[in-house]
Amino acid sequence: MKYIVSIALLFAGMVTVSAQDKYITKNGFVKFFSSAPLEDIEADNNNVQSIVDLAASEVVINIPIQSFEFDKSLMKEHFNENYLESEKFPKASFKGKYDAGKQLTAKDIGSHTVAVTGDLTIHGVTRPLLAKATLIIKAGGVQAKTKFDVRVADFDIEIPRIVFKNIAEVVEVTVDLQYTKLDKQ
Repeated sequence: MKYIVSIALLFAGMVTVSAQDKYITKNGFVKFFSSAPLEDIEADNNNVQSIVDLAASEVVINIPIQSFEFDKSLMKEHFNENYLESEKFPKASFKGKYDAGKQLTAKDIGSHTVAVTGDLTIHGVTRPLLAKATLIIKAGGVQAKTKFDVRVADFDIEIPRIVFKNIAEVVEVTVDLQYTKLDKQ
């Protein structure tokens, strides 16, 4: 049921246009990396849901927080309970537009550098995000890749003084989304 609701919310955020220019992923990849003096922390998430609409130059991304996987189970527990409070804030999201300098279509096979602008919501806090990304258009699919930094304090994520040397103030986020064509329903 959660899956159906998440997909419905993705669609609600998109401008209604022909499905021929929409691409979807239900298993996109997001990774974050925190490099701190005492410990590096890394987590992967392969349950990211997203839609990109080439006709509207829009993208919507939903990231289930509890789907991040860590090397150590205790890290995952602290991440969900103490820092991201995933029961209260179960997802992070991004909704925005991209600018490729021209309107992209499925016929624009190849790699395109785009400027992405929009709103990133983490831990119940929404902040503007500006990042460079690469859209790779292929026959029947699109790949979107980007890497950007997130300042933890900007999203009201508190790091106790006792562990501040374990967690970086700025976390590197890597996104790799493999989209397939959304069929008309």
